Amino acid sequence: MKFFIATDHAGVAIKPQIIKMLEDKGNEVIDLGPSSDDRVDYPDFAHKLCLEVLANEGTQGVLICGSGIGMSLAANKHKGIRAALCHDAYTAAMARAHNDANVLCFGERIVGLGVASSIIDAWCAGSFEGGRHAQRVEKIEI
Repeated sequence: MKFFIATDHAGVAIKPQIIKMLEDKGNEVIDLGPSSDDRVDYPDFAHKLCLEVLANEGTQGVLICGSGIGMSLAANKHKGIRAALCHDAYTAAMARAHNDANVLCFGERIVGLGVASSIIDAWCAGSFEGGRHAQRVEKIEI
């Protein structure tokens, strides 16, 4: 799988470890920035990532900010993006299985590396169940 990853200044510290977690599972990861913890605006990086995910079929994204809330709000403005704010392995698994989520969002200030690892594990192991969930996902795009 190919992942794009982006953060704001509040997600930079954890990003190298998340990239390594994804790469250790055999994924390709493209880092869209930023590269320092200088203040930036999260919507700029959320939009950049979403455009890449939409332009590259079959890819997924990871967005990290302080809480994950701002990134998920900005990402979900893009038609075709289903960004899920996940705080644990269960929410990550359900986002993949029931919502066909293609962008994972979480907050560096909310989850530590151990929880982040379990979120990445669940996300990467998950897949969309389809069936009754497919018609619900179709209703998201209006």
